[in-house]
Amino acid sequence: MFCEVYLLDVPYHLDRPFDYVALEEVAVGSIVKVPFGRTNNQRYAVVTAIKDTSDTPPELIKAVRSVLDRRISLSGELLSLCKFMKEHTLCTMGEAVRAVLPPGALSDSINIKMRRTCYLAVSKEEARAILSATGRAGVRSEGQRILLNYLADNGSVDYELILRMPVVNSTHVSALVKRGIVTLSEEERIRNPYLHYARDVDKSEINLSRAQSEAYETITGLYLDKKARCALLYGVTGSGKTKVIMKAIDRTIADGKSVIMLVPEIALTPQTLSIFCRRYGERVAVVHSQLSQGERLDAWRRIKRGEVDLVIGTRSAIFAPLDNIGMIVIDEEHEHTYKSEQDPKYHARDIAAFRCGVHGALMLLASATPSLESFYKAKCGSYTLVPLRERYGGARLPDAIVVDMREELRLGNTSAISRRLLQSLEDVKEREEQAILFLNRRGYSPHISCKECGEVLNCPRCSVSLTYHTGGERGRLLCHLCGYSIPTPRECPSCGADKLSFLGFGTQKLESELNKYLPDMPVMRMDADTTTGKLAYDRMLEDFRGGGADILLGTQMVAKGHDFPRVTLVGVALADTSLYVSDFRAAERTFSLLTQVIGRAGRATDRGLAVIQTFSPSNETIRLACRQDYDSFYEGEIAIRRELTYPPFCDMVQLTITSDDEAELGRGAQKLSDMILERVQGRYSSLPFVVFGPFEAQIYKLNEKYRMRMVVKCRLSSESRRMFSELLCEFSGERSLSLSIDLNPLSV
Repeated sequence: MFCEVYLLDVPYHLDRPFDYVALEEVAVGSIVKVPFGRTNNQRYAVVTAIKDTSDTPPELIKAVRSVLDRRISLSGELLSLCKFMKEHTLCTMGEAVRAVLPPGALSDSINIKMRRTCYLAVSKEEARAILSATGRAGVRSEGQRILLNYLADNGSVDYELILRMPVVNSTHVSALVKRGIVTLSEEERIRNPYLHYARDVDKSEINLSRAQSEAYETITGLYLDKKARCALLYGVTGSGKTKVIMKAIDRTIADGKSVIMLVPEIALTPQTLSIFCRRYGERVAVVHSQLSQGERLDAWRRIKRGEVDLVIGTRSAIFAPLDNIGMIVIDEEHEHTYKSEQDPKYHARDIAAFRCGVHGALMLLASATPSLESFYKAKCGSYTLVPLRERYGGARLPDAIVVDMREELRLGNTSAISRRLLQSLEDVKEREEQAILFLNRRGYSPHISCKECGEVLNCPRCSVSLTYHTGGERGRLLCHLCGYSIPTPRECPSCGADKLSFLGFGTQKLESELNKYLPDMPVMRMDADTTTGKLAYDRMLEDFRGGGADILLGTQMVAKGHDFPRVTLVGVALADTSLYVSDFRAAERTFSLLTQVIGRAGRATDRGLAVIQTFSPSNETIRLACRQDYDSFYEGEIAIRRELTYPPFCDMVQLTITSDDEAELGRGAQKLSDMILERVQGRYSSLPFVVFGPFEAQIYKLNEKYRMRMVVKCRLSSESRRMFSELLCEFSGERSLSLSIDLNPLSV
């Protein structure tokens, strides 16, 4: 017998099947170790086929050395998914397999935690009789007596607890085991940090409003069709989409099917997890990148064993090894975190569509501000549009006030806080309510320049300016891309003048000004600098919910997915941050972000207020976001996309070439350009291509490597993908250059 395998760690041009002599226990989907190359180095591989014959000459064919733990293998569906990812994202088979398997799965000794328990092997009466007996019939060792006394009262004890008992050690346990008085058993210990949420189960009936019921009935009808379908649940912020989703999950699980629910990282809060874990008990698995390797491995194995009905998590949870999937939910489907920027560069929505196709399941997308691509498909009928246009319980959308920061400057206010926002914060304090302030820029000052020579202090490894962060005697300058950090200099490194100027503001500076102007309002700052601990983010949210601060200040992590009943004011310090960047999706992202953050205000009985500070008060995107008018924004933006032929009216492909040598980079960029033009004018001339570049990447130098890029507008198909695959093969063998291709990237 022979097996066909793909190696898990080879360059792109070698990513093809190899034949090996199979061991008896080898099966399709097994992870095996095989010898490869002249030196027969041991490599991991995945088995993709078993066959009776091989075209490889007998003198060249080698044998599989070993099979990895049977508990770590791929089902037929997940193996097909890996092949799909290889073809559609231009990754290697190994990169796809590593994405599907949990971290730490590919090792010779799977990290399975075991629990040893000591049990009383005789009756409690017999145990007490032994303790009372003398001579050989009794126990003379003090350690044995302590342990036996405990077991006579409790019946069993965890082995780790035994070793913490005074005087008792493993020798005493062994002696009692040898006499048949106690027994030891060993069982797997599941690492589940969310188990405590499931203890207080809440199975109460979910009551829906009329609008929610109509949405639920539409979704249920699609689910019962038993064919691959997609619905877009489009509801304004606070419309109660989560209740509709939970009702749909209830129905799916009641039918004996399983569900995957994806949420953005920022929405995976204790509040969210508590809601779902309390409802579905221990048959919930949580999967996200902040878990330890052991916790993720245990969750994966529980799912594979059929012990889980609902998997909730971030992007990687889409690969959960569930059988009989009935529904896949992607909440806040517009979020950019669903697209991987590392190989394989997949979008979770595409993976969900593939798996729903295999299982005949429903893909349910949900958002208050859907991606233009998804809303376009809903308008065209590819998706079923399920609208929720009213806030739940009669709550009203917040009022929004736009503050012109140019006028603030003319009136002499150079602070990051406008007079209107300051007054609104004072009103919140008087009413004993809470506020959220959003600024999508961490640090104190994003630019430091010399007033004498005009030099801006840049990162030596990247082509970006260093950001000033407070702390210590003088603070530090930090690169937010590569992590480069130095103490803040006293003089300009270029001219030596002591005239350094700190320009702009970030969350640290805004926090400082809040403490200055509103000393009686405690501020909680939440950004990448304050949430470094594993549970720091969760603890801060719970602390704020409990009244630990009056103002929650932070970056995107405070803007979305939260429901704080006492928050009646939301302030956006600078709405222009994401608006004027070189990216065709800039307006869409800004609208979505502003709509989400404005929706945080007034979600209970009190109507909220949003104060939007901007230097572009007449901008259409900001104006429509303040009105929460997604439909008008969509109509305007889709017209621009259609006119300029941007997605969804085409596909975008970004090719990035990288080298640590600028001269080599120039040579490689020219080679790439020549190869593309040769193909689009030659054998692929029948396909529609528009080619731009080569030109410098938006960040030309990143962590000591220089980057240039080309952008191609096209229609992705098996033929166009073949062309891009050829380019990757050509550059795969280069030592001084590397080529990366991203199909429909997050930003262009």
